[in-house]
Parts: sequence; C-alpha cells; structure tokens
Amino acid sequence: MERLKVCELFAGVGGFRLGLEKYGNFEVVWSNQWEPSTKTQHASMVYEARFGSNNHSNINIEDVPTDTIPDHDVLVGGFPCQDYSVATSLKNSKGLLGKKGVLWWSIHRILSEKKQKPKYLILENVDRLLKSPVKQRGRDFAIMLRSLSDLGYAVEWRVINAADYGMPQRRRRVFLLGYHRLSEIHEKLKGASPQEWLFDDGGFAKAFPVIPNVGQLESFPLPRDVLQISDGFNKSQALSPFLNSGLCIAGDIFTSATSPMYDGRPVFLEAILENGTVNPELFIDEKDLGKWEYLKGSKKEVRKTRAGFTYNYSEGAMVFPDSLDQPSRTIITGEGGKSPSRFKHVVSTPKGLRRLSPLELERLNMFPDNHTKLDGISDTKRAFFMGNALVVGIVEKLGKVLFKKIIDFEK
Repeated sequence: MERLKVCELFAGVGGFRLGLEKYGNFEVVWSNQWEPSTKTQHASMVYEARFGSNNHSNINIEDVPTDTIPDHDVLVGGFPCQDYSVATSLKNSKGLLGKKGVLWWSIHRILSEKKQKPKYLILENVDRLLKSPVKQRGRDFAIMLRSLSDLGYAVEWRVINAADYGMPQRRRRVFLLGYHRLSEIHEKLKGASPQEWLFDDGGFAKAFPVIPNVGQLESFPLPRDVLQISDGFNKSQALSPFLNSGLCIAGDIFTSATSPMYDGRPVFLEAILENGTVNPELFIDEKDLGKWEYLKGSKKEVRKTRAGFTYNYSEGAMVFPDSLDQPSRTIITGEGGKSPSRFKHVVSTPKGLRRLSPLELERLNMFPDNHTKLDGISDTKRAFFMGNALVVGIVEKLGKVLFKKIIDFEK
C-alpha cells in the first residue's frame, strides 16, 4: 500500500508530522501554520527549517481557498479551543456559518467543500472541549460531532494523559479519530458493538488500552439541527453528557468512563534532564528565591481589586522544586523567561535550582533534541512552542494503529 497523504492544519512546529512520518506510512503533502497575534511567524520558520517550504502555507487558513489544498487521505490538526456556536445557517447554500476567526469552521469548510473528502481525521484539543461552555456543558463538542456526522464521518474520542502510557509528561488532551463513510473502517464500525469498539477493537482501544467495563455505556441521540444544539443543548445541566471515551455514529452518541491500562515502565522527569552544561541563565538567583517560594507556596490572604474591593484569596502549595521521580507537570506556554512563576518547572541539581532548558522541554513532548533551535528564535519562544505542542508519542501510536487497521480491513 502507498503512503497515506496527510494535510496538517495548525501545524505549529510539526508535532503531528513527526509522529506520523516516523514509520514511513504517512506523507504530509500540505501544511498550514499561521499565528495571528505576531508579525514574525516564528513557528512557521521552524517548520520550514525542519521540513522544507514545499507545500507549506503560512497564511491565515480562513483565507486559503479549498481548491488550492491538495487531495489527501488524512486531515490532522490541533485546533484552538474556542466558542463554536453557530451564527446562522444558509438555506440556499452549503453548510453553516460559524463566527469568523473560529478555526473549527475552517476545518468544516475544507471537509464540506472537498469533492474527494479525506477518509480519516486525527484531531486534538484540550480536554475542556468536552464540557464547554459553562452554561451549556458539552455544547461545543456536540456541535462538532453533529457537523462531522452530517459530513459523513463516524468519530471516536478519548481523553489521554500521556504519562498514563509511559510518556514523560502529565499532559491531558482529547483526541478524535474520524472515519468517512467511504472508508473500510467506517463499514466495520457500523456493524460493531459500541462497547466492544470502545474497550477492545477501536483505534484508541488498540493504541491506548483501557481497563474493561469500568463505566456503564451511556447513549443518546444528538439533535439533528446544529442550530438547535447551538441554542439549547444541555442548558442548565451541571455536567457534560460526554465522558472521557466515546463514539458518534450517524448522530448517535455512545460514551463511557474508562481507565488506562499500562504495564510498561514509566518515564520520570529525571530521565530527560541534560547531563552536560546548561545555560547559566537557567539557574535561579538567590535574591529571587523568596519570590519563587512565595508563588509556589500556599496562600490565605486578603487581596484588593483595582476598584478597591477586598476579598479572601487562597490556593494550595505547588511541589517546589518539581519531583524528579514522577512524570513532569504539564508544560505551559509561559514556561520560558527568568521571572519567578508559580507554574514554571524548577528542578534541583548539584549546582542549584534551575528552570528547564528548551531541549528538556522538547524531550517532555518527545520531540527530537533541538528541534526548535534556530537563529532568531529565543529560548522563551522555544518554550512557548512546547507549551502549545502535543506529545509526539501519542500521534506515533495512533498513526501506527490507524495504518494497521486500514491494511487489515482492506484485505
């Protein structure tokens, strides 16, 4: 079988590409990366430096005509978590109009306008997608699933914490696998038991095994009208109906709570640290130690707003310095820079307390060493990239299982 052609949206510095192309079964034929809030396109610069500029787009995806995007077998992307509510529908035209600047609707537009639709989708987002917005828990996810179903896709999802499967970072994200109705996997899925697919036979079950029968399978139909979902889904309910694993087939939802099953060796923070010399600027100055200890510590204090109102503020203590005998905490975009912070990682070394280096942050996301090192790219920007990135090892596993399923089912 020839390699599967991939379209990589919201590419960042290429995490999806690294994971999928590792085994030679996938080939990225077109990619797009655009950062709207900055004049210099740093992430795109890194992407082109590592993978070349051929078939790479560095303009706003909303401005890219669908017919300029090559046909592909797999569409992938870690799109931003935004408000996906529907602005209006058009009676006499295709599809829906979401709010401008909400990038989910760019994926929807490409899938709806492509005459030869990609057979497979791999999408990634923060896990709060399953329960947003606050006043309509799960509405945004319901809009996505309904619109993908209308476009001919069955979708399975799973919230995955990378550390639960032997990876070095506690990073929890929701992943989606989509199968178009013209694919062999979709045919198999239609005839399968939803429970067996979620626990044993599906893409996530094969790549990331779970303890069987942890939760009872719950099911419900989605409203057929996306506008109805946007306006009224799950109003006034405290909890989202979407659990951490699930399946959407023809608008019918099957969802269950699952727990990870992994008997391999864990990877701890200590294992990814540089053994040689690191930049001296990473070490915490003695005069700043008190600020770090305050920010990391527990607090119960009275604070005042700018308007002059006082309120009681409290928060628990962070582990300081970070435990070396555990997978790391989640990397955030503000990881770089010298300034004291509650959320930046700090490790204890024989030479003193220090922050993590850009290379160490890359290792926590399972990127190649110095993948983001490039003239003109600061260490702070490199840390920002990793705060936005996904864990490459998860994509590797998903790609491997997806390719095997395609091969097996086509036989």
